Amino acid sequence: MKRCLSGIKPTGNLTLGNYIGALREFKKYQDEYETFIFIADLHALTLPIDPAFLRSNTKDIVAFYIAAGLDPQKSTIFLQSDVSAHSEINTILENYLYMGELSRMTQFKDKSSKMKHEAVGLGIFTYPVLMAGDILLYNADVVPVGDDQRQHVELTRDLVHRFNARYNKEVFVMPQAISPKVGARIMSLSEPTKKMSKSDPKGDIFLKDEPNIIRKKIMSAVTDTGNEIKYDPVNKPGISNLLTIYAALSNKTIEEAEKEFEGMSQYGTFKKIVADKVLEELIPFKQRYEEVLKSGIIDQVLTEGAKRASYIANKTLRKVKKTVGLYVHD
Repeated sequence: MKRCLSGIKPTGNLTLGNYIGALREFKKYQDEYETFIFIADLHALTLPIDPAFLRSNTKDIVAFYIAAGLDPQKSTIFLQSDVSAHSEINTILENYLYMGELSRMTQFKDKSSKMKHEAVGLGIFTYPVLMAGDILLYNADVVPVGDDQRQHVELTRDLVHRFNARYNKEVFVMPQAISPKVGARIMSLSEPTKKMSKSDPKGDIFLKDEPNIIRKKIMSAVTDTGNEIKYDPVNKPGISNLLTIYAALSNKTIEEAEKEFEGMSQYGTFKKIVADKVLEELIPFKQRYEEVLKSGIIDQVLTEGAKRASYIANKTLRKVKKTVGLYVHD
């Protein structure tokens, strides 16, 4: 069976975009792949973050994983920081990626451009190295990512070519980035040309929002001139975003969703239907999340997940150490 690996950073309150693009998809992957899903808490340290929030949000994400349908008996759910092999392989792989490559990463350029040069942490620059290590430790065949992370997977693929060629052996498996067919990039409701990004209280639908708040945000979503409900991201980004949300949660293609609203000329009616669909999905999801928190199973899930993840990761790490010439003893 092929192996799948993905993770979410606990750096902000998760949104509807995270649910559609990641959480909702994870349940499907566990039936098709040997699945490893982690919380990328080491990645969360690349920018300043309140320690109490980091701990609380980490626990929330584990509960969200399970509430979304991840079965700890089928999928390995673990904390990145619980598996020391992540940090160790990061130290090794830093020698196989180049400063020029890392400096061209879009995420690094975007984040560093908003900071004073002397305040840019090394972790932001080397973020793709740790991500490559995350992927390669588990010999992941497929890596579900959002559009903004595809560049990092491509860099990981370059690293696999380079490393395997240098030692003339297939040490690492070549990973492939995958994304959902609909909903890989959900946009802000207030600025539909920007991704829903955990940081816009008005434009983001947070998974912990109350139903009345969710409905209000959708009904207040920015739309476009005209009255046609049509998928056109360039000229009608607001309507296109709402149509994408509806299609993803209805398990329909954009074309099928478009046809369903053909002839409708009331944006208000359309928004109400989208809000109903979102609440139909999120209300029971939030109830399951709350039940998971009350159950007290999170620490047990993470302990067992860390054991399974460490077993696989340490086997890969041992192989890498031997390959590069480090002395490995029993």
